[in-house]
Amino acid sequence: MKVNTQSVNFNADRKLIDFLQNRLNKVETFYSKVISSDVYMKVENTSSKVNKIVEIKINVPRDKFIVKKQCKSFEEAVDAACNSLERRLIKQKEKLRVQA
Repeated sequence: MKVNTQSVNFNADRKLIDFLQNRLNKVETFYSKVISSDVYMKVENTSSKVNKIVEIKINVPRDKFIVKKQCKSFEEAVDAACNSLERRLIKQKEKLRVQA
């Protein structure tokens, strides 16, 4: 799967990008028709420690799924967003199976 990554207000290091790629590859095992994904990572300028925002947009045929999570670290936010995406893709797969 092709992953487009954008980091806003900071420079993402190679470890974070690799972690993101590996985690999204695991999501692809739940729904094989994923075309591409766009990931936006932002650091919000607040005094709160929960200031890392990850937004993932997955493109599948005739649909797209967008998940946004805010956590203390980018790894935690990516993990939470991917878990949510896995649930949504499984539901989508079930809907398609019932319709067929």
